[in-house]
Amino acid sequence: MAVYWGAACGGCCVSVLDVHETLLTVIQHADLVFWPIALDTKYADVEAMEDKSIDLTLFNGAVRNSENEHMAHVLRAKSKILVAYGSCAHMGGIPGLANFSTKEELLSRVYDESPSTVNPDKVRPQHEYKVPEGTLEIPNFYEDVCMLDQIVDVDYYLPGCPPQTERLVEVFLAIVSGAQLPPKGSVIGVSERAQCEECTRIKSDNRSVDRFYRPWEIEDDGVSCFIDQGVICMGSATVGGCGVRCVKGNAPCRGCYGPVPGVTDMGAKIMSTIATALNAEDENDIIKAIDSIEDAAGTFYRFSLPASKIRRKIQ
Repeated sequence: MAVYWGAACGGCCVSVLDVHETLLTVIQHADLVFWPIALDTKYADVEAMEDKSIDLTLFNGAVRNSENEHMAHVLRAKSKILVAYGSCAHMGGIPGLANFSTKEELLSRVYDESPSTVNPDKVRPQHEYKVPEGTLEIPNFYEDVCMLDQIVDVDYYLPGCPPQTERLVEVFLAIVSGAQLPPKGSVIGVSERAQCEECTRIKSDNRSVDRFYRPWEIEDDGVSCFIDQGVICMGSATVGGCGVRCVKGNAPCRGCYGPVPGVTDMGAKIMSTIATALNAEDENDIIKAIDSIEDAAGTFYRFSLPASKIRRKIQ
């Protein structure tokens, strides 16, 4: 078994650790041969392995640079089953929001414009730099953030930010027991219904929202649908299976589990839901309501921009 960490925050690796004592069951059945945060296995060691010698690889994180892409190809060749593990590998995730900016805009912000930066010579990272000891290399920073299946063939998708540990254990035990696996390309650990259908909050039959709020701007009553209270909730566009944990914790759904079956663009789906909730008599009312949404694109495509029809900022 292997675990790789691409462009991600590290939460997916923590979710693997969160199996707690069940880790003893995992290591009883599998050798962990590659896991950068836990093992000192080198890339060269993985490259030297026989093809298909790894039974299961959990690839978490998006593909942001040449190192991520290289390891995606290596692990695809070495793995019998490659799982896009977590929202970033599945849909691009939070790192994918960088596609709303160009590579030059990102580098300029980090190395020239940020309040803590002092860089009068405007030095930028270089892929290669020669020093007396030899040539130093760092990965090439790509223009786009990609989800894993835009780079290599993926067998299964285990969504979430991070995925639920229970689902990981289920998948692992199914593989080691030789159980019948779902068809290749399946999103596993999800239901067939939207989050809204699994949510117990009371939904109004006659929605009448004239503006939207960020969660901290209202006092949630703990009972009513978030959208009825004027708070953006992605539940109508997001597939169930997580146990509606965010909403049960009195926070709106963020969309990390991915789209419901048949939806190819989560942002468009949630916009449709928002449109039905508006109390707008004319165009000015509509504009006023939409203007009250803080960062609409970043909200609607929080986890799914690289997987969307938009995919990135167009010049």
